[in-house]
Amino acid sequence: MERNVTLIALFAALIAALSTVPQIHLPLGIPITAQSLGIMLCGTVLGARRGALAVLLYLAVAAMGLPILAGGRGGLAPFVGPSAGFLLGFPVAAFVIGAIMRAWKGQVLLVSAFAGVIGGIVVLYACGIFGLWLYSPEETAMATIAASMAVFLPGDLIKVGLAALITQSLARARPHVLLSRN
Repeated sequence: MERNVTLIALFAALIAALSTVPQIHLPLGIPITAQSLGIMLCGTVLGARRGALAVLLYLAVAAMGLPILAGGRGGLAPFVGPSAGFLLGFPVAAFVIGAIMRAWKGQVLLVSAFAGVIGGIVVLYACGIFGLWLYSPEETAMATIAASMAVFLPGDLIKVGLAALITQSLARARPHVLLSRN
């Protein structure tokens, strides 16, 4: 039990740290950071339940006002702005990634890359783009999707690759640490 609580808190802190780099601000109102790499690692390393709990802890601390969200934001305002869909999609993405890691016992690198694409891109984009579309209803849904994909997809594919490599390295060095596979 204590180990689970410690790992959940550690991964929530990891997401907070990754939300500060590199902080590229976009006109959409959503900064580009390595934050989603932390979400992917929560799922690939901690598994579905613990990964989602780590993300929920991170979001709860941010909602209390600590400026740990991308762009140095905190409080409740980001949960009703253009990034709200992405924020609310974070725990869902971590859960889906962890569920895929547990369900498919193939090679860790390939499974974690696939899980990252499905959970960290497809699921997260579905939530995030829907939130963007709600925030800016004057745009058509397809225009919002195209703009979001063009801006975020290349970086997110790099993050998927990094998450897969980190997860594979952990699996080789310390297989018992990879809770998503146990």
